[in-house]
Amino acid sequence: MAILNKVKLKNRILLACDWLSDIAIKKEEKLTTERNPKKLEQLHWKGAIKSEYIIATKEWQFYGPIWHSGQALKSLILASELDFVEDKKKYVNAAKEIANFIINNQIWDEKNPDNGLLLAFEDVLGEVTTSGIFEAIDGLFLLSELTKNDLYKERALGALKFCKDKLYAWGKGVFWDTYDYKTHEKKNPYNFNKLEGFGGRPMQDDSVYFTAWKLTHNKEYKKIFYEICERLILDENPSGNWIKYFPCYPKKGYIHPRHAFWWGRPFLKAYKDCGDKRFLEVAKRAGDWYKKAIRKDGGLFRNTYTDFNTTSFGHATSGTACAVLLWLELKNIIGIKVYDNLIRRCLNYCMKMQFTNPQDKNLLGCILEKVLPPDGTDRNPYFIRDLGTIFFIQAAVQYIKNIK
Repeated sequence: MAILNKVKLKNRILLACDWLSDIAIKKEEKLTTERNPKKLEQLHWKGAIKSEYIIATKEWQFYGPIWHSGQALKSLILASELDFVEDKKKYVNAAKEIANFIINNQIWDEKNPDNGLLLAFEDVLGEVTTSGIFEAIDGLFLLSELTKNDLYKERALGALKFCKDKLYAWGKGVFWDTYDYKTHEKKNPYNFNKLEGFGGRPMQDDSVYFTAWKLTHNKEYKKIFYEICERLILDENPSGNWIKYFPCYPKKGYIHPRHAFWWGRPFLKAYKDCGDKRFLEVAKRAGDWYKKAIRKDGGLFRNTYTDFNTTSFGHATSGTACAVLLWLELKNIIGIKVYDNLIRRCLNYCMKMQFTNPQDKNLLGCILEKVLPPDGTDRNPYFIRDLGTIFFIQAAVQYIKNIK
């Protein structure tokens, strides 16, 4: 049975939060030495979390900075609420800096047809990703609640209203995947549901439309949330997952490590709200998928195939942390201990991946996301991505809050 040192875990949470708030946050308005390989067209950069770090060259680079930063904001707010955190103000102030980065990259002009749009660039040049918008929202809601400042809530709701009005396919349970803010066109770069006459995926990240419904009592938000749940039930395959949708690859047969988390966890919100046991069973199957995908030491791989075989490299520590988050919520609802050993094992794995005494001080406190395959050189194979640290904090915080 796995044993978890709670004092050690608390110290590691602080170390990880310090990495986000002291090292990974962008302190200047313009790009300086950071790389921008995707040619992201952000209007402002100050307060962004630097997404990736190349150890061999000591270079930072950005990928999906709006949603990555939004999840970092969420992590810092959750950590700031822990009793043992002495410098709560430090983490809240860092969260405010990140929030300013997000809303400074939002179109906020009632005369503009794209009012409310968050410029969440990621993969496709010049196109905003809908999922990137959703994944930035929950942190803004949390910050608004903590600070009693409605600005963050209003900006979050404005972004969700834009997506509701412009990008949702009513009755289908999907959002268009991207939006070209220069031509005002909704796009379907991954060609999902092409034969059905509409584009996109049933995106349910962080249950943001459920939260929006509870905050505003707007029944359209409730309808979106439950339509997507029903769509996901129809599309579930394999059990507890949705290989049909990007970033999974059905033809190659492998599944993204955070997929069951983003798609499966919102069913717990639905179950707690309406009591429909179908929703609980979906979430349980997502939890079971992670039970089968997690390796003996608590690790997880980016490319996990439908038979639960994996590649030898390309780990995904963020996926391990997301599994913990799902199991913790399932445990609270079901009231059984079946996940306890897995949770402790996975948190121990995350801590093993943390840099606690590196020569390169840019690494101090961050969680190693993956190890890359050999490329014929002696180049450092460690791949630093902020998501390992971000989701470790969220999982560890929730564990501390839930232990007796």
